[in-house]
Amino acid sequence: MRDDLPTLAAEAYGYGYPLLQNLHAVARAGAFNTFVDAPGADPDLLTSTAQLDLSGGPIWLRVPATGGRYHVIQFIDAWTNNFAYVGSRTTPDEPREYLLVPPGWAGREAPAAEVIRVPTMIATLIARFPAKTDLTLQRMYPQVALDGLPAPQAGVPDDVRFLEELRRSLAAFPPSPAERRYQRRFAPLGVLADGNSPFATMPREQRQALREGLDRGREALEEAATTAHAAPVNGWTNNVHAFDYNLDYFEVGTVDAPQWTLRDREHARHARAVAARTRLWGSHGYESVTAALHKDGDGNRLTGAHTYTLALPPLPNATLAAYTALDPRPIATIPIEPAAPTRIETPGGEFHLILRIYAPDDPTLPLPALART
Repeated sequence: MRDDLPTLAAEAYGYGYPLLQNLHAVARAGAFNTFVDAPGADPDLLTSTAQLDLSGGPIWLRVPATGGRYHVIQFIDAWTNNFAYVGSRTTPDEPREYLLVPPGWAGREAPAAEVIRVPTMIATLIARFPAKTDLTLQRMYPQVALDGLPAPQAGVPDDVRFLEELRRSLAAFPPSPAERRYQRRFAPLGVLADGNSPFATMPREQRQALREGLDRGREALEEAATTAHAAPVNGWTNNVHAFDYNLDYFEVGTVDAPQWTLRDREHARHARAVAARTRLWGSHGYESVTAALHKDGDGNRLTGAHTYTLALPPLPNATLAAYTALDPRPIATIPIEPAAPTRIETPGGEFHLILRIYAPDDPTLPLPALART
């Protein structure tokens, strides 16, 4: 059995990483069931986030109209699946009300609200709107205490703490039935154990085998994170399908079609882990596309010492921003208009461009190369 444990622990690391990475981000976000501003998260739209805890029952979500301007609320479950989108791409631009219900909910549905079934007790909402918006979340049963996030048992050694966190999180936020069948393979590790943690009193040799496997899993994910990106097209890197790993939960605004789902579950699990490592909480390509350009059409890095021309096609709801390597804030951001050319002023050093397209007509449209003039 000892020979099998490292291999199984390495596999469990990749499987559990998205769940734990997500829950760590939720913990850093602070209070539950309220929207908070997220300045700098998106230079084109005002962004706010809310961490849901549905253990106290359903929550009302009220969304105002925006006057026809692009907006979206992205719904992400504890496993980082994008399971719903409420916004201008798929829902009417009028005041709307939704009832967000927890797993297994069998209560009364509200006649004036659309029900969105949330796959896990914890979920994340990311709202992107053109201006400050009065989004409200209201608990149906405010007097019921919330469960919050599970805590690992005290006394577990640091070298196997990942598995203890995974044990507690799997119990609190089980995945889909298909994935529950798959995760039974990890029972020999102890991550499916109830009650007291098996890791607190585990023999040293067994713990060493688990630590060896976790190290392997970590190294494998780091390698995948640097090599799994799609090859550049005309210099642009654009992972349109990086978030197609949700195979089980399709609420309002999601697309359940072969083009947008990785039907091979092993491939989907791998893609989920890489996405959690490289771009947590990114959206499907049909909701928004983010493309990066670091080199011109001749393969040279972009620098403010030169002038460039970029002939983009008409792109509604799109902006182009320039960044330097050392500052996450854009040097400049401009909307893509079909009218006269627009000039971006850049510093003398190296820079790169980020093109963001919201609700694209064709997410896979090849972008033109940047020409030096």
